[in-house]
Amino acid sequence: MPNLWNDTIKIHRREVRDAILDTTAALAAEHGLLSVTMSQIAEETGIGRATLYKYFSGVESILLAWHERHVSGHLEHLANIREQAGSARERLEAVFEAYALIAHEHHNTELAALVHRGEHMAQAEQELNGFIRELLIEAAESGSVRNDVAPDELASYCLHALEAASKLPSKAAVHRLVMVILAGLNPRV
Repeated sequence: MPNLWNDTIKIHRREVRDAILDTTAALAAEHGLLSVTMSQIAEETGIGRATLYKYFSGVESILLAWHERHVSGHLEHLANIREQAGSARERLEAVFEAYALIAHEHHNTELAALVHRGEHMAQAEQELNGFIRELLIEAAESGSVRNDVAPDELASYCLHALEAASKLPSKAAVHRLVMVILAGLNPRV
């Protein structure tokens, strides 16, 4: 019986935490970062301020936690795409396309400027670079990607190039960017 109780409490805490994160992000998007207060968050989520402070020290800590969850979701999405069937080149293309679309949809906002710093971003970037590097190695071994550039360099080049998607006007432009990057990866003849 105690395990059921503990599980119920964990689920409740996770649901409260998720409600706080989602509400804070929505308020920041609607009203701007500087106007969001802990009182607003407490009122919108229907929890007391004292309870809110048990979870987070302030609005910035909530937004950083929201962003960590958001980034983890993106990495999981990309990892799922990477694991799908197909050749190494097809999986590389699918991951590039998905990453470029993420960059395109989440471009330069006030919120992005706040949360795109810190240790969680460095770790996420390292993880992303690692699995792009692994895809490039697989594709190079199959002969579908150039092998005359070190995989670490190639992964870094590709990720920086894909970041340009954040400034593009349309999804069609994002797709064209991915095709240009992939063309640059073609094996040398």
